[in-house]
Amino acid sequence: MALYIYKFGGTSVGTVERIKAVAEKVKKARDAGDRIVVVVSAMSGETNRLVALAKEMQMQPTDRELDVLLSTGEQVTIALLAMALHNLGCEARSYTGAQVRILTDSAHTKARIREIDEAKMRADLDAGRVVVVAGFQGVDEHGNITTLGRGGSDTTGVALAAALKADECHIYTDVDGVYTTDPRVVPKARRLDRITFEEMLEMASLGSKVLQIRSVEFAGKYNVKLRVLSSFMEGNGTLITYEESEMERALISGIAFNRDEAKLTLTGVPDLPGVASKILGPVAAENIEVDMIVQNISAHGTTDFTFTVNRNDFARAKNVLEGLRNELGGNTTVIGDNSIVKVSIVGVGMRSHAGIASTMFKTLADEGINIQMISTSEIKISVVVDEKYLELAVRALHKAFGLDRE
Repeated sequence: MALYIYKFGGTSVGTVERIKAVAEKVKKARDAGDRIVVVVSAMSGETNRLVALAKEMQMQPTDRELDVLLSTGEQVTIALLAMALHNLGCEARSYTGAQVRILTDSAHTKARIREIDEAKMRADLDAGRVVVVAGFQGVDEHGNITTLGRGGSDTTGVALAAALKADECHIYTDVDGVYTTDPRVVPKARRLDRITFEEMLEMASLGSKVLQIRSVEFAGKYNVKLRVLSSFMEGNGTLITYEESEMERALISGIAFNRDEAKLTLTGVPDLPGVASKILGPVAAENIEVDMIVQNISAHGTTDFTFTVNRNDFARAKNVLEGLRNELGGNTTVIGDNSIVKVSIVGVGMRSHAGIASTMFKTLADEGINIQMISTSEIKISVVVDEKYLELAVRALHKAFGLDRE
């Protein structure tokens, strides 16, 4: 008998009718002889409703109490799904994260899983029951309820698959797999039959919203096979696994993009040892994550230092830099631009092929798109361009690398 973890997101369990449909799908798999553990999110919109309630009581809700509140969303869903399964004659048992004992650290609202006690789940599976577990939540060593951050149910599903050594972890969403790019931008985008952990990790970090990035990291670390499927249509979805040497790899697997980018430049920075630390240290102290970094060649003893941040952090990061101008000395000025985007090509195939970068740059040049910044890794090339060119750039690159073809 195969053991599968099924994870259903908020849209998949957004109504009573959809919960009943999930129960039918689970029962069908159980009746076919598979052992099933189901991980569910809160019903769509419920987490936002609970956050709004919290802010009516406290503008900056206490993290511990916010976790207590938010965890109730999944508790509703697991109980309703277990009831729906019982109604179909399928024995099931629901558990909160604390009841399973998904042990986490004590970082409320963004906890990380330390270990999982799978004894109760194994006992239920051996007894022929379907196990239904609340995603997104756990408990710390002091008995406090914790949550794993937005999208944390994906991580719960992968973590349970690792603990139980499941054959696969199926992530059911409102899309039927991972696409070469967003079909809303490129109608000819294709669903990928498979993609490597490395590629999916890059896609997730670069703006693809199909999977939470921590879940992909977890799956890669523990070699958990992931499959992304649709809750609303049949199909094989996309399998995420390690690269297989015998597979014929496409040069590029997908085009990712991120609209939430902003760029900051310090001009006239004295070109001295430690200046990068002086700039980025205070930025990091404000808990602002920096992405791409470019420092120009020194001219006349000064240089320009440019980096990108999330657009939500733009104003705070700019204020930090303004406060550094006197400390840095010279004629340092701050220039900001929050109308940029990042476009990336991703593919393990580029490891063994030259000319990928030149093809990318020529394609953008032919469309009259100016590249402002460039960042590369072994399987990724990212560029920063003006926001108005986003869709043109994605469509042009998708075609240039042959992703339009069946």
